Amino acid sequence: MDVRTQMRRAARFNQHRTAIITEHTSITFAESWSRGCRLANALASLGVRPGDRVGGLEDNNLAAADFFVGTAAGGFVRNPLYPRNSREAHTHMLDHTQCKVLVVDPPYAEAVAGLEHELADLTHIIVRDEHYEDWLASFPDTDPDPTIHENDWFIVRHSGGTTGRPKGVGYTHRTWINANRDWFYPFPPLETGDVVGHVGPISHGSGYFFLPGWMAGAANLLIDGFEPGKVMDLMVEHGVTHLFLVPTMINAMVRHPTATSRDWSRLRCLNSAGSPITDDTALLAHQVFGDRLWQLYGETEALPAVVMSPREWFGTWEGSTPLRAAGRLMPWSELEICDPDSLEPLEVGEEGEIVLRTDGQMLGFWDEPELTASRMLDRHDGGKAWVLTGDIGRLDENGFLYVLDRKDDMIISGGFNIWPAELESILTDHPAVIEAAVFGVPHERWGETPFAQCQVTDLDAVDAEELIALCSEKLGSYKKPSGVVLTLEPLPKSPVGKLMRKTLREPYWAGHERRVAGS
Repeated sequence: MDVRTQMRRAARFNQHRTAIITEHTSITFAESWSRGCRLANALASLGVRPGDRVGGLEDNNLAAADFFVGTAAGGFVRNPLYPRNSREAHTHMLDHTQCKVLVVDPPYAEAVAGLEHELADLTHIIVRDEHYEDWLASFPDTDPDPTIHENDWFIVRHSGGTTGRPKGVGYTHRTWINANRDWFYPFPPLETGDVVGHVGPISHGSGYFFLPGWMAGAANLLIDGFEPGKVMDLMVEHGVTHLFLVPTMINAMVRHPTATSRDWSRLRCLNSAGSPITDDTALLAHQVFGDRLWQLYGETEALPAVVMSPREWFGTWEGSTPLRAAGRLMPWSELEICDPDSLEPLEVGEEGEIVLRTDGQMLGFWDEPELTASRMLDRHDGGKAWVLTGDIGRLDENGFLYVLDRKDDMIISGGFNIWPAELESILTDHPAVIEAAVFGVPHERWGETPFAQCQVTDLDAVDAEELIALCSEKLGSYKKPSGVVLTLEPLPKSPVGKLMRKTLREPYWAGHERRVAGS
């Protein structure tokens, strides 16, 4: 089973129904499939062949739907880039996956200008400017109908790098379908005529909702940019039935002065995922939206793992505290809590590393066999390998999972994964910085945010603002530290010389029950 075949079938049997809605227009399944085939043929004319990687740097708009549909129709492997990333990060992601072509929205064209002359495999950059529609229409809408196998690569999604550079998480057609299917298993069923809302970009987290909507004959509503009032207006106007939001978005929406006066009768499922959510935000969202809230936990490398329905999340369970949980075990996912050192399974109630095995997990990191091996646990039990999440948690007797800490120091800020090593490598590039430690600290809006402590040669040689600006320039503004402490003293290290980030971060978390924070 491959994505292209499934999408083509759904387009055939829903051809006259609305497939894509934007803030400016709407098109049918037949029209969307036609546009996707035109894009597939356009990319083929540039030398892109099935299995080749194609980069996308875009917002939520009609052309983004073209890219999702067109890459599937042509059998190309999508490589989404993050608009908020730096040119350096874009360059690495394109080079690492040997992308042939990059498709980019006009606001981001300058950030990647000239890369086709700098990278060995990148041959063309297509800017979707005012000429895009005429360019697309100049290619035939005949179905390219390539031969695709379910174990062929479908997408490479990059996550933050433990060693300083983003890592490509690779899904095949089969694993992508499995992840989408299992994600929607506990939700109210998607039906023909429903509307799936996308506030976050379909190139990333919200993209897990695009294919299920398409397959059900539902419309995908693409909202360009997050503004709470606008989002709620469009949700009501178009009758959104299913929606994915990160907690920071939910937090902003439920505190909007008009939230409680809206008609949410069409909404059946609002899914919170991507980062922890606070008790206050969850309870207020339940008050605003009613029994329409689901919470899901997983990670890019393996998902979904646990989920909570409204009755589970806001219900009373003897021996459990659902408000503090990430969800309950799903029937199609395997999850164990393991000793962080031996990786042997622990008993219910004990704290350890969360280890997952799902039908929708990655096959590995793109072109990173050693890193893949370090994150996979093969128990030789006849099944696929388990994925080590790096999260510390525990299970209770009702099957609720509590995420308590992060083994590998990852920071989740506003739904974005940030690895300390990424920032530390930039900070230590400054000639006045001897060494740097980056760790997460609580933040009222983003849940948590990066913070840095640097040993410097001279306190007058550099200031915090300069280092923050350096990180913003190199990695993008959302990854910059919110603060930097400068010191002449060496940073704390373990007996084997490992930087002790947790020692530095501990004072900032005093009074907090767990070492992960939500919005």
